[in-house]
Amino acid sequence: MDFVTYVTTFFSGSLVGFSLGLVGGGGSILATPLLLYFVGIKNPHFAIGTSALVVAAGAANNLIGYIKHNHIYWRPALIFALFGIVGTFFGSTIGKKIPGDYLLFYFALFMIGVSFYMFYKSQPIENKEKAICYPLLMGLAFIVGGVSGFFGIGGGFLIVPSLIFVTGMPIISAIGSSLVSVTSFGLTTAINYAYSDLIIWDVAFIFILGSFVGGYGGRRLARHLALNKNILHKVFAFILLLVAIYMLIRQINFSFL
Repeated sequence: MDFVTYVTTFFSGSLVGFSLGLVGGGGSILATPLLLYFVGIKNPHFAIGTSALVVAAGAANNLIGYIKHNHIYWRPALIFALFGIVGTFFGSTIGKKIPGDYLLFYFALFMIGVSFYMFYKSQPIENKEKAICYPLLMGLAFIVGGVSGFFGIGGGFLIVPSLIFVTGMPIISAIGSSLVSVTSFGLTTAINYAYSDLIIWDVAFIFILGSFVGGYGGRRLARHLALNKNILHKVFAFILLLVAIYMLIRQINFSFL
């Protein structure tokens, strides 16, 4: 890896970490397009496998803080992670078998959906804690894990509302508890891709270092902009939409015509 690639990789990691620190769930979805179009990884499967490892490392780093402040509901968090891992394994296995160009096309469509979700979503409604329907929790975990594994993402923006819906836990606890699953899903996808030699390890390492640096800056800025968090989510959603459209146009031009 040459010096320019080191710089672009570190910068990309910083950008993803900054986005995660600033807006939370959904930020890591930028990792794959940055690895493809800015760092210059040619094979989509290498980009997805590498980004999955990055997601796992970033989530684990953030999880430590939530553990220190006792913001984890361990029983539902571990059950969601365990059954989600099964879905993640199947999702990532299917993703590896799909041709890269088609996978990127689906990824771009998924990003468009995420951008609209982030733009229009309201704050999840906290209920009083209630008896947990474990079959429902397990089913949602399997589905969300499958989506996360297929696209090589963390899926936190899907996990948080799922946990609140089933358990009624406070939002801060749902965010902390979701990181158990995000770490597990990212690691499962990364191991599955690593088994097929689809991770670029030096790129992943530099990207992770950059994400830690950017995440620190993003979290500090988020505290100062807390009152404008809704605006930040909408701006980030618009950026996601632009990136997704760019990916879609590239795939239509180069793969389907």
